[in-house]
Amino acid sequence: MNFQHNGGKMKRQFAILTDSGSDLPAAYYEEHGVEHVPMGFTMDGVTYGGEEGETIEVKRFYELLRGGSMPKTFQISPEQAKLHMEPHVRAGEDVLVISFSSGLSGTYQSYVIAARELSERYPSRKIFVVDSLCASLGEGLLVDYVVKKADSGASIEETRDYAERLKGSVCHFFTVDNLYHLKRGGRVSATTAFVGTMLQIKPVLHVDDEGKLVAIGKAMGRKKSISALVERMKQTATLGADDPIFVSHGDCAEDAEYAIKLVKAAFGEREIFMSEIGAVIGTHSGAGTLALFFLGSKR
Repeated sequence: MNFQHNGGKMKRQFAILTDSGSDLPAAYYEEHGVEHVPMGFTMDGVTYGGEEGETIEVKRFYELLRGGSMPKTFQISPEQAKLHMEPHVRAGEDVLVISFSSGLSGTYQSYVIAARELSERYPSRKIFVVDSLCASLGEGLLVDYVVKKADSGASIEETRDYAERLKGSVCHFFTVDNLYHLKRGGRVSATTAFVGTMLQIKPVLHVDDEGKLVAIGKAMGRKKSISALVERMKQTATLGADDPIFVSHGDCAEDAEYAIKLVKAAFGEREIFMSEIGAVIGTHSGAGTLALFFLGSKR
């Protein structure tokens, strides 16, 4: 996927801010001029991410996860949000925030608190927060549409309203290779996780209209679960010629390539962007997670 935008001649009239829950690569944020707030986690007594935590390669994170390490994420605080928002409003810029789903984290509320405090301090500035109700590259896909809208010359109000209209059409379909982390997060019961693991039953899940993870089906074995994702996509996708498809994976690139092959067979050659699921999302979904994101008639 080409991250270049308007040959460097952007018409954007305001700052766009999101968080690392969007799982967009660093190159995207840099090349599109998007501010991002790093979410963090603790693992084996070490703090990673956030503002002052250690850095860790995604590959290494999944190695530790597979080895039994137990990471725990923490949400963005109002103070952390302000740290990234205030330089823009102080410099005379309005700010549009695209937040990680409120159905999965309290981060959205932290942005709202930060925006309220900054609006009191800088009353001439506009600060809007959109609850994406999305996660991982679903949030990233919404950010990408917002960037394109903003760069077309749309005002901050027009772009905010566009994001609010569009977010309910951002579909997330995913499967996991191991049910343990979903059990640990309370997404499936211990019995379901045990039986599913023994019988190689793979769940098919999505993010619903409230921005929460919900199981909607199951398949026997890995390849059938990937095929099930594409079948769901065929039933719901409403893709125009210029609408991209995003694919994310938790350290299972070969499975992601297989999914892309099935998607291309069903939808023809089009823009497909693949990226890794970062540590914050990977903490809750586990290694071997595979997800498809696209615009559809319903979630």
